[in-house]
Amino acid sequence: MGSLFAELTRRASSSARREVETYTREIPEFGILDTNPRARAETLEHAVWLRRRTNELAPTSAELTPSDLTAIAAMGESRADSGLSLASRQRVLRLHTALMLREINEATDAHQDGDADELVRLLGWFAAQGERGIAAYCQGFVSALRRRLPYVEQVALLVRALLAGDAMADELATAVGMRIPAYCAVTVIRVPSAGGPGAERDRGPEGEIEALLKQHQVPLMWSPPTPPTPGELIALTPLPSLTPLPSLTPLPPSPATPDPAQLPEVQDLVTDFAQSLATPCAAGTTTAALPDLPTALDRARRISRAAPLRRASAHPRPHTTADVFVELAVADVPFIDAWLHTLARRLAPGPDLLLTLDAYYTHDMNRTAAAAALNVHPRTLDYRLRRVHELTGIAPGSTHGVRALSSVVTRGLSGAWG
Repeated sequence: MGSLFAELTRRASSSARREVETYTREIPEFGILDTNPRARAETLEHAVWLRRRTNELAPTSAELTPSDLTAIAAMGESRADSGLSLASRQRVLRLHTALMLREINEATDAHQDGDADELVRLLGWFAAQGERGIAAYCQGFVSALRRRLPYVEQVALLVRALLAGDAMADELATAVGMRIPAYCAVTVIRVPSAGGPGAERDRGPEGEIEALLKQHQVPLMWSPPTPPTPGELIALTPLPSLTPLPSLTPLPPSPATPDPAQLPEVQDLVTDFAQSLATPCAAGTTTAALPDLPTALDRARRISRAAPLRRASAHPRPHTTADVFVELAVADVPFIDAWLHTLARRLAPGPDLLLTLDAYYTHDMNRTAAAAALNVHPRTLDYRLRRVHELTGIAPGSTHGVRALSSVVTRGLSGAWG
């Protein structure tokens, strides 16, 4: 064995102890190692074993054996059984990789006259076999999750893994019988807390998620409300691999690009979820390739928060950037938002002027259709529109009215002003 490998072998025990101490210090879930001697001993034993196997195999570029991979998978399984989260698992893998590279660098510095071929051979082995080891670890981790967690929670982990770009998403997708979408519609359905007394009104929709999963078979998860953040359903609907919509330009989609709001898969999901709720909801959707999911999630979330809240009886639909681009911009300009809020307050004397304007604009200012939607006579609608003009000084049917009052309606019905 050359000098580099000999030095790494000599340092194996101390390096393993440093790794365990680093986990305990930097990952809260490993705090148990300070109070559980058996768990600490097992973790240390694995760390020492992995280093010694590296130094046994790397000099001849031998691969990890099936029994080696089984041992690594067993460690991943043990970590999952102990309750290690996905985020902490990622942190473990990053720390382990960083510490191993640090150890190689320190051993190289200690033998500066060593053979450069040894270093090249070791780094090449570490890259190739490290990937196989991580895959085995992930397989073991997922095996434990399948035993420990209900199906709904397994799918939620898949969604989180996809959004985080976690390589374990492949294993999780196989475990839950879903495919990884290369391109998808990212939909966020916002469900504000109903407030007020009564278990039924305050009950979240967690119980309906399993039925939704069985019906639609797409990665989705429920994120409960944590005031002031509303509850959200996040769904990733697989789509053909086409060019995504521009993220900031509210243009109609090209013939080659699907408008996610018009896709039956997305529409049906929003409708089915809304019908399971006792409260209004608002949906935002956009499209993205797999690497862009985090950005797309943020965009869909912002759209959902700008969109008007609708009850299931009002047939809520998914909104895109093109639907609420004005309101998205207004939300970031406080003095304009305050001006629109002032107009909304002027409508308070009513009767039902905000809902009247909503119906009027939703039906493209067609008086007959709007009156029918409101279940009032067209002359009653005309009276209400004149009343809006009197209270705000803005004619609803004018260009100014369409621009200003339609934004008042959307902002008001979105719940942005409380």
